[in-house]
Amino acid sequence: MRYRFLIYISHTYALPIGEPLQNEIRKRGFEVKWFSELEEPKKFFPEAGDLLLDIRKVISYEPHIVLTITDVVADFIPGLKVQIFHGFLANKHSFKKGHFRIRGFFDLYCTQGPSTTSIFKEIQKTKPHFQVQETGWSKVDPLFQIPEQPRRKPTILVSSTFSPKYSWTYHESVINELERISKTGKYKFLVVLHPKMAADKIAKIKSIQHTDFEYIETPDIIPLFRQADIMFSDTTSAITEFMLQKKPVVTFRNNKPSSHLIDITDASGIKSAIEHAFNPSEILAKAIENYVNFTHPYFDGESSGRVIDACINFLHEDKKKFKLKPLNLVRRFKIRRQLHYFSLRSYREMPYTPKD
Repeated sequence: MRYRFLIYISHTYALPIGEPLQNEIRKRGFEVKWFSELEEPKKFFPEAGDLLLDIRKVISYEPHIVLTITDVVADFIPGLKVQIFHGFLANKHSFKKGHFRIRGFFDLYCTQGPSTTSIFKEIQKTKPHFQVQETGWSKVDPLFQIPEQPRRKPTILVSSTFSPKYSWTYHESVINELERISKTGKYKFLVVLHPKMAADKIAKIKSIQHTDFEYIETPDIIPLFRQADIMFSDTTSAITEFMLQKKPVVTFRNNKPSSHLIDITDASGIKSAIEHAFNPSEILAKAIENYVNFTHPYFDGESSGRVIDACINFLHEDKKKFKLKPLNLVRRFKIRRQLHYFSLRSYREMPYTPKD
């Protein structure tokens, strides 16, 4: 059977999550198209894939499986609704509002590792309208396929969240210290900021660029991971992505500092923390390994394949044991208003074996 897949996104950071899935789908000879309700991601098409520009064309496409790289999905689109996360758990929100918030739109959650699988399994006991399958995360597949890149000096990848509450870019002392250290010539700094970062913060970083402090604008930071030895950041899911290489990360006022991070609370500690990261203790190395194995224990670059297998297998399973999804009328109305499409149709039941 030639399955039809839809990759449903909102922001540009979803592109490197969807591309490995698209590659896997095409490799198997299935059909795949994209949809985004926002304008910014559309600039990357048709190079990134086949984009459906109108929600009516999405409905006419009648996908068998909708791979969703955002928090919600239009419930009136046909097909199995699958949650593909847009990041690792970053602890920026409360339990109810964060990674594990159940909005009632998805049939299948493809989880990244034991740390997420176990909690979704627990939630499933009281909300039996979805399935949980641990697959690993498609975005990091290239991380295990791209070779480590040679570098002329020890290299630090600098990243940040966009949130003023957590971002180091809102601390002038941190910016000044990073600039000072970079001018010693001992290290090479590669700086990449969140796509939602405030324009004035980006402008500030650009203004202090020099040979050893380079700002890079890209929606795909995975290749940069292979060019760096350590990371400097704050509270963002990019920390976990980078750490899957079992490389140390220095954080500034992380929301939930732990033994796998080198966390500092003052800019004066950046220099010594970086030195520690380049010469990690056995205790730190072991803490990183334990964290990685609990978060994403897949190092084969084949998570996209596991996602597609999980979707197809579940599509054909008997789903009579699953309850109806919650009505959630307010959120359903908001989706219709956002897409300017006021359909009365809503797929609250899981789809059964497709008939073609």
